[in-house]
Amino acid sequence: MAFSVSCTQHADFVRLHLNGELDIVTVPDLHAALDRLLEDGQRRLLVDLTELTFCDSSGLAAFVRGDDEAGSRGGWLRLTGATGRVDRVLRISGLAELFRYDQEHDRHDPAPLSDR
Repeated sequence: MAFSVSCTQHADFVRLHLNGELDIVTVPDLHAALDRLLEDGQRRLLVDLTELTFCDSSGLAAFVRGDDEAGSRGGWLRLTGATGRVDRVLRISGLAELFRYDQEHDRHDPAPLSDR
């Protein structure tokens, strides 16, 4: 299955929409998108997983790398919208808690829970 990344700029953050399967073959596309955003000065990255159907360990590592890179610039990477197998992998790995995002505040306050 194909994989794509699209971005939507919001006032204080960028939402990355992931679609398809994120694995060792497609993860370079995510790395490129994250690197480009960070190089352009974006520091707050909300990754929307609503349309992501699969994520392997290389995808999980990309989320960690993205958060490390954003954090080194005073920002963050958070995940939202995970369902099914993707949600299960995030929970089993412990990354669901690390990158959790309060969807109640999705439109109003994009800060991660730990920053409130």
